Amino acid sequence: MLIVIEKVLWALATVLLFSCGIYFTFKLKYPQLSFKNMWISLKKSGKGLETLNLTLAAKIGVGSLAGTALAVYIGGVGTIFWMWISMFICAVNTYCESFLAVINRKTDKDGSFYGGPSFYIEKMLKNKTLAIIYSIIIILAFICGFLTIQVNTISKVLIDYVSVNKVIIGIAISLLTCPIIFGGVNKISSMCNKIVPIMTSIYLLTSLGIILFNFKDSIIAVKNIVTSAFNIKAAASGIIGSMLIGIQRGIFSNEAGIGTSAITAATSKDTTASEQGYIQIIGVYIATLVICTLTAIVIMLTDYNKLNIIDPNGIEITKYAFSYHLGSFGTIMTIVTIILFAFSTIISGYYFGESSLKYLVKNNKKSIVILKLITLILLVLGSVLSSTVLWKTVDILVAILAIINVYALFCLRKHVKR
Repeated sequence: MLIVIEKVLWALATVLLFSCGIYFTFKLKYPQLSFKNMWISLKKSGKGLETLNLTLAAKIGVGSLAGTALAVYIGGVGTIFWMWISMFICAVNTYCESFLAVINRKTDKDGSFYGGPSFYIEKMLKNKTLAIIYSIIIILAFICGFLTIQVNTISKVLIDYVSVNKVIIGIAISLLTCPIIFGGVNKISSMCNKIVPIMTSIYLLTSLGIILFNFKDSIIAVKNIVTSAFNIKAAASGIIGSMLIGIQRGIFSNEAGIGTSAITAATSKDTTASEQGYIQIIGVYIATLVICTLTAIVIMLTDYNKLNIIDPNGIEITKYAFSYHLGSFGTIMTIVTIILFAFSTIISGYYFGESSLKYLVKNNKKSIVILKLITLILLVLGSVLSSTVLWKTVDILVAILAIINVYALFCLRKHVKR
C-alpha cells in the first residue's frame, strides 16, 4: 500500500516540480545559470557562507551517499542522469522559495531570524490551514524521518566493526546531539560551519583520487549513465522507472522545491533575498552534481551488482565500494565520513523541525523543549527501525511537502524577482 501511495504522490510531485521549474526558468531568465551572481552573492558576506554550510549540512547526508547508492542499486545507473536533469530544472525552485522566505521571515527574541514556507503561505497566500499542514509534515518528515534515517545509517555502518548493541549507538548519538540542539540556532550554525568543510573535503579528495586512478573506466561509467537513462529495450520499466527513481533521489538529496532551503535562507542576516536565492542554488549543485555524481561513479567502478542485500539502506553499497577500492582505509574513511555527514544532517534537520514548530506555537519555549526531548528519544529508536519502512515513509512525506510548496510558489509567482 505504501508503495502505491508513494508512486502516485511522486508522479504528481514530479509534474508540479518540473512545471514550476520550467516556468520560473524562463520567467527569471535562467538564474540557475547565473554563476557570476552566485559567486558575487557568496563572496559578498561571510554570513552567506554560514547559511551555505547550514544548508549543505542538511543536503549532504544520507541522501547523497546511501540514497544515491540505493538509486543505482534499484533503478540502475541511468537514475543518475535523471538526478542531473531534476537538479537543473528544480534549482530555480530553490531560488524562489529562498527569496520568499527572506522577505517573510520573523525575528526571534535573541535577534536571530527564522522563517520558511509556512510563513509565506500564511502571509502572502493567505492560507493558514495549508501553512499549518506544511509545518506539521516538516516536523514529521525531519524529526521522525530524516533524523532517524541518519541514525539508522550510522548504526548499520558501525555494527559490522564494533561489537555493540544498536541501541547503545543510538544513545551515544542522542547524547552528542543534546548540547547542540539545546544551544539554539547559533550553536547549530557554528557546529555546521566546523563539520561541513572537513567532511566535504575528505569525501571529495578520496572520491576524486579513486576516479583519477581509474580514469578510463570512469569515462566509460559517465557514458553508461547517459546511455542507460534511455534504455529503449525496457521502455516502460527502464526509462520511466529510472526517471522516477532518479528524480525522487535527486530531490531527496538536494531538497530543491520542498521548502527546506527556504528555512535555511531565512536565517541569514547580511544577504538580500535574491543573494540568498543564488547561494541556495550553489547548495543544490554541490549536493547533486558533485557529491552524488562522485558517489555513483565510485560505486560503478566495482562489481556492486553482485551484492545481495536484504532490507537495503544503501549505505552498505557505498561502504562496499570504498572498501573495494581502498581496502581497510576505505572502510575507515567511509565510517568517518558517514558519521560526519549523518550527524550534520541530524542537527540541521532538527532546526527545520524547530523552525516549523515556532510557526505553530508562536515560539513557545515549553513546546520547543518538548520537541528537543522527543528528538533525542527518536534518535535512539532510529538505530533499530527498519530501513525500508523509514525510506518509504520519508519519501511519501517529502512528496507531500513538494506538492504543497510548489503550489504556493506558483500562486506567489508575481512576487518573485531576480
